[in-house]
Amino acid sequence: MLDQLLATAVQWGSLPRLARIRQQPHEAQARLLRQLLRRAQATEWGRRYGFRENPTPAEFARRVPVSTYEQLYPELEKVLRGQPDVLWPGRPRWFAKSSGTTNARSKYIPVTSEALHDCHYRAGRDMLALSTLFYPQERLLAGKTLSLGGAHTANPFRPQELASRTGDVSAIIMQQLPWWAEQMRTPPLELALLDEWEEKIERIAAHVLTQDVRTLAGVPTWMVVLLRRVVALAGADDITQVWPHLRLFLHGAVAFGPYRELFRQLIPDPRMRYLEIYSASEGYFALQDQPDSEDLLLLLDHGIYYEFLPADQWAVADPRPVPLAEVELHRPYALVISTNAGLWRYVVGDTVRFTSLAPYRVRITGRTKHFLNAFGEEVVIENAEVAVAAASQATGVAVRDFTAAPVWFAVDSAASRGGHEWVVEFTSAIAHPDLEQFGAVLDATLCEVNSDYAAKRHRSLALAPPRLRAVPAGTFEAWLAGQGKLGGQHKVPRLLNSREVLEAVLTTAAEAATARP
Repeated sequence: MLDQLLATAVQWGSLPRLARIRQQPHEAQARLLRQLLRRAQATEWGRRYGFRENPTPAEFARRVPVSTYEQLYPELEKVLRGQPDVLWPGRPRWFAKSSGTTNARSKYIPVTSEALHDCHYRAGRDMLALSTLFYPQERLLAGKTLSLGGAHTANPFRPQELASRTGDVSAIIMQQLPWWAEQMRTPPLELALLDEWEEKIERIAAHVLTQDVRTLAGVPTWMVVLLRRVVALAGADDITQVWPHLRLFLHGAVAFGPYRELFRQLIPDPRMRYLEIYSASEGYFALQDQPDSEDLLLLLDHGIYYEFLPADQWAVADPRPVPLAEVELHRPYALVISTNAGLWRYVVGDTVRFTSLAPYRVRITGRTKHFLNAFGEEVVIENAEVAVAAASQATGVAVRDFTAAPVWFAVDSAASRGGHEWVVEFTSAIAHPDLEQFGAVLDATLCEVNSDYAAKRHRSLALAPPRLRAVPAGTFEAWLAGQGKLGGQHKVPRLLNSREVLEAVLTTAAEAATARP
């Protein structure tokens, strides 16, 4: 069979390389850094920091500053406007546009040809190889992979004669897929790259009704919307009646725990499998290389050189990341990357913890600026995701989205305590969720997984029990639409130390209730 031959070919190209990553991680990273420095030595950045001198990793760390997006933006703006050879040789034609989660301004990340082919596409082939290796009996390549992505538009910062495009990284990847990969996916590009999401979901749902979809790939939030529409158009009870050979969901962008029960309801087939990918506008970082583990293998020869910023360095003026060889198990680190797209010692904003050092595997824990620490409780997104998943399972409900923020002390009350308010959107099938039980399990689980939270919650002396608010289905989607962030890889901030997002979501829900007859 042609699909089995293709699976064998992809495995032959990927599996030995993944084995080398596991067995020789430090050699892979040292070799990659030498390649990056050699390639960029004639750029403005390379001349400024002496890349021609072939600095060692330690010298590289001493010479080149650690930069956030805001700090690197003056150089990125030159690239965006068309100046060549600034951070990387040449003049990139593509920029991944992301709202990010570190500030409200859109980020524009260069996507060079090297980054596209040696990072995103290489990792995609690796994931394909692992999928077919894990589940050969499902013959995943005999059908279609349904992938959702964003859109792209002309770069408004660059003169027309130096034309380039900006857009969601998923749209950039799909637009330039090799022909053989494009033949394996659905829907066609003219639908996949539509920029108006309501129209996109409707037209894609109609198109894929008759396709033999065996794999899903995308962000869980938007996949839920599409699957529900497909089921409705088909007049089916669940998606297995539409796609009887559906067996795999490759998911990323948000933690899957709170969505697991929801997908079990949508796809009630015990043969359905789930594999996680860890990619962003800046690159493809890690993937799930074990079918029964949530740990993600760090990809060490995919055009990205890694350093890791310990938590006590996140807020200092001159942060000092550690190299891969010095990381420790279960400590939180922020990713610092140098890439073949010209991001040098760039702080991504994502945080991870290592679950294994041989090989190097991680779990995503959140964002450097997205956590709850208004009262010293230090609740990170990983804690929240685990607690919401536990509460969902205990109460038999499925959560579509949530956000949480502090409840501040009342200045006019000596008995006032701080706390957290959680706004949760359950699936439309849940008429009356038991918020009291949900909140109790959420609270208890947070105490189990976070000792700082547990200490503050002891006898409710410092923190009051969490306050739960349920909002109607579609509230978070409407809020994203109002922010101009509907679709693509945009997602709701889970935890913030301010109440702006939470209050805005509640306002959206109230306005929708007022508008209903």
